[in-house]
Amino acid sequence: MSQSLSLPEDGAPTVIATVTATVAPHADPLSALAQWLLSHRKVLVLTGAGISTASGIPDYRDDAGVRRGRLPIQGSEFRQSEAARKRYWARSMLGWPRLAQALPNAAHQALAQLQAAGHLGAILTQNVDGLHQQAGSRDVLELHGSIHAVRCLACGTPYGRAGIQAQLERSNPAFAQLQAEVLPDGDAQLEPDADDAAFHVPACTACGGMLQPDVVFFGDGVPAARSAQAEALARDCDAMLVVGSSLMVLSGFRFARMAAAAGKPVAAINRGRTRADELLAFKLQEDAESVLPRLAARLLSQPLS
Repeated sequence: MSQSLSLPEDGAPTVIATVTATVAPHADPLSALAQWLLSHRKVLVLTGAGISTASGIPDYRDDAGVRRGRLPIQGSEFRQSEAARKRYWARSMLGWPRLAQALPNAAHQALAQLQAAGHLGAILTQNVDGLHQQAGSRDVLELHGSIHAVRCLACGTPYGRAGIQAQLERSNPAFAQLQAEVLPDGDAQLEPDADDAAFHVPACTACGGMLQPDVVFFGDGVPAARSAQAEALARDCDAMLVVGSSLMVLSGFRFARMAAAAGKPVAAINRGRTRADELLAFKLQEDAESVLPRLAARLLSQPLS
């Protein structure tokens, strides 16, 4: 049977945590989470957009798990429609610089510290921003790829996104002056009167082929080899910690479901609801950048037994 606890620290808003009966009934949630981590040796961390919002990168959903704004471009649409590619690259040219300049926040840094100390295992992230690696985390598997890489769909030649950005700005000087609202994953809301038809998209310098960001577009599947790696991590762990993800997308939710089905406890740090709420052994409803540094400070003061 589970129970609800409040977090009474520093006058912060009340935070509700649901914990299993194995946690001491009067423990505060932070202590309960620390105890939970200490009781498992191979904790797989699954992160989502909520861990990067404090770095200035917008997320996709509100606290109820409802998607904000318009749907992103679909992978099949990008590949089949020149107009769609113009629309994507025009917005990416304006939105990517914000993402490229983002720095790891306290949550990313705390995860890296906890991992280095042996309290956490591998990190499986739904994010494409690369901030876990910048923070010093190792064993990071980017489920949906990296927005900082581009590849040719014809010959496979890889490109750095920064080089493509320079090409975009040279080819589209008028667009570079436009104002835009930054959206998740390097997208942007362009001015209503922007003429996409005039935009010049980049092409592969090796073969002239179509370039695509090395990410999993909406409507596309995670590459089979990467999916197999992620499944192996989920099988090999003895517990899973979800950080900053509503798990509304199946590509992330299925790993929490897999762990729970195997009898492995799943805990979450997430401000709003998650698709896996009924599966969770423990949930702390607070921002990751608030919880994780305090958790790291507590655990790093006591060596692993």
